[in-house]
Amino acid sequence: MSGKAGREGVARAKRVIVKIGSSSLASVNDACARIARDVAVLRASKKSVVIVSSGAIALGWQKLGYKSRPREVKKLQASAAAGQSSLMRAYEEAFAPLGVPVAQVLLTHADLSDRTRANNARDALGELLLAGAVPILNENDSVAVEEIKFGDNDQLAAMVAPLVDAELVVLLSDVAGVLDARGERVRSTSDVAELFALVNKGKSAGTGGMASKLEAARRASLTGAHVVIANAKEHEVLASIARGEDVGTHVLAAQTRMSARKYWIAFTLRPRGDLVLDPGAVRAVRENRSLLAVGVMGARGDFREGDAVRLLDGAGKELGRGLASADSTSVLRAAGKANEVVIHKDELVIDAG
Repeated sequence: MSGKAGREGVARAKRVIVKIGSSSLASVNDACARIARDVAVLRASKKSVVIVSSGAIALGWQKLGYKSRPREVKKLQASAAAGQSSLMRAYEEAFAPLGVPVAQVLLTHADLSDRTRANNARDALGELLLAGAVPILNENDSVAVEEIKFGDNDQLAAMVAPLVDAELVVLLSDVAGVLDARGERVRSTSDVAELFALVNKGKSAGTGGMASKLEAARRASLTGAHVVIANAKEHEVLASIARGEDVGTHVLAAQTRMSARKYWIAFTLRPRGDLVLDPGAVRAVRENRSLLAVGVMGARGDFREGDAVRLLDGAGKELGRGLASADSTSVLRAAGKANEVVIHKDELVIDAG
């Protein structure tokens, strides 16, 4: 697909997620007001918008009088709690003159890992969008610890994409996009692997944060969403992107969309163990057949029925992920002997990592 044809897909998108990080908020003058004006332009063209915004901790530690950003978990949590109200106040004040209501939604990874809670989040977000509000999402850092953290808000944006049926995800950064070997902006691609290669070779600016954005872009594209990585400082950046203009680096939506359930298995759930497969089982799962216990050479971890597990070949390479139909003890007992189904093909995602 040509860059022009891909940008037409961006322009047609009616449901948009915009992610902005702490550094972009801090480096752009009147950032919330600029975002609000751009979002108003999108809404005027019948698009609905979800914002994923960092910034609570950055605002909170100063509010609490800490001399610098703390490292202790309890102080980070306190900073998030203190700063979240300030962050929302900034968005409220930015959107109020435009007559646009905003709504705070705080999430942890545990919320989206649990199907019931994830569906509740989907329903709440859907109702907010139907009511004409702009949801402002952030990780609930005041209660989050390592076990229930997303990692960063780029990943949160990608996880929310299937919840709201997003057609476009915009990841705002401090750079114009991904740069190629000549230092020029990559305009459009359907191959995220080539972008990772540029970042890993140090050919692109902002390599630390960019790697996270590329992983989020890869995941979001699998849900059928176009992704654009762009500079938050560019004038009317969101409006320009929504018009299909050549702004930022565009990752095209995958031609084959991953179902919401398989996406949940592949990217939202955290694996609780590993299954090592023999060559026959490797072929079977790659041919979209269920995994049988007879093809399992070993199991690691303490997992329960319904937990996510990684599938590894004999060399330790990850093949995919799936939901175990039995606990680790039962799987080990049956491994290499029984024809019991360990993972049903409908709950198996190959090449998920």
